[in-house]
Amino acid sequence: MSKHARARSGSRARTADRRRSVSRGRPPTALIVVAALGLLAFGAGWVHALYEQPGAPVPAARSDARPQAQAPKQQPQGGTPGHATRGTPRADALQGLPDTLSAATRARIPAAARQLVLVTGKAKDSSDSTVTFFTRPAAGKDWTAAGQWPARNGAKGWSAEREREYGDLTSPEGVYSLTDAGGLLPPPSGTKLPYDQDRGFVPSGRGVNGESLDGSFDYVVAIDYNRRKGVSPLDPGMPEGEDKGGNIWLHVDHDGPSQGCVGLPRQAMEQLLRSLDPAAKPVIAMGPAGF
Repeated sequence: MSKHARARSGSRARTADRRRSVSRGRPPTALIVVAALGLLAFGAGWVHALYEQPGAPVPAARSDARPQAQAPKQQPQGGTPGHATRGTPRADALQGLPDTLSAATRARIPAAARQLVLVTGKAKDSSDSTVTFFTRPAAGKDWTAAGQWPARNGAKGWSAEREREYGDLTSPEGVYSLTDAGGLLPPPSGTKLPYDQDRGFVPSGRGVNGESLDGSFDYVVAIDYNRRKGVSPLDPGMPEGEDKGGNIWLHVDHDGPSQGCVGLPRQAMEQLLRSLDPAAKPVIAMGPAGF
């Protein structure tokens, strides 16, 4: 071997020796990583143990700028967003009726009724009132006013049905059906209620204020207060006794208060007779304002 070859061989040997020497004096990289992870775990455990002790400081909340997920809004069972569920009561319980009509009276109006004659007295002791005729296309739908007229009721105003007495000159408060009509004159064309034209529809005497009663019973609609349904308004029967009085009618106004009936202008009576339909289950609700 030449001198130069021996020199190169010796140099490579010395370099390999130095590398082995360095390697023996420095821990491997993997060992360093494992040691670091162990130290971190120990430190975390120590901190956790510190904050678990009674009276230990509370760790600061970590801020998080990320948008937080919101819980989904619960929809009413069976409903869809923005829509009321079926069966939800209407907010408008009046359904087109005036707010002066009490909830108790509205509740007495039969659900099947599609025609309503509403008589609203000016006051408890007043004989002045207003009649409004309401209709609706079907049960549960809104009421619509189809006519309104000035009217007169009992000379001494109104009395509760259970308190009314024969001859007390009041009109009975309440809700009653309208099933029969009649009069001295033939029925207006289009009349649908059973109509009894009879010469017995002639009033006797004079009105409460001494006014003439002529023509008052040319047209009448019987109010089913203390009477038998399905018979002429002239029928004298009073099923609940004569003490309560009876023969309470809608009839033509005679320019004065009544003894208990409701008087309307002649054209109003004609319009009602043309409009009232037994198939629509007509009723009358009558009383002072707020009844």
